[in-house]
Amino acid sequence: VQLQASGGGLVQAGGSLRLSCAASGRAFSSLPAGWFRQVPGKEREFVAAISWSSSTTDYADSVKGRFTISRDNAKNTMYLQMNILKPEDTAVYSCAAKIGRITTRLDEYDYWGQGTLVTVSS
Repeated sequence: VQLQASGGGLVQAGGSLRLSCAASGRAFSSLPAGWFRQVPGKEREFVAAISWSSSTTDYADSVKGRFTISRDNAKNTMYLQMNILKPEDTAVYSCAAKIGRITTRLDEYDYWGQGTLVTVSS
């Protein structure tokens, strides 16, 4: 499975962005997937995850109520709708997928894509 994140950019605080994660390979539709972010000099952190069927989602406390993860398996694509963005959301956002159950643990993800930079200005 190959993944490619896109949709990042510069936005003012309070604004919105939608990230996309395009996957190649038929297996993606059967895999849990997630979004993670990393600020230079800091560790990568969990943002949101979704089961293969979209029946289960999970979010980091810092984004609950503002971000929504979703997927369209027919299009082999996952999304992250980010609303009410804050300067502290500035980071490189990456998507990932894994075999097995949905999890928030970074070290359990098997497939990673290149990130997309999100910059939120105050």
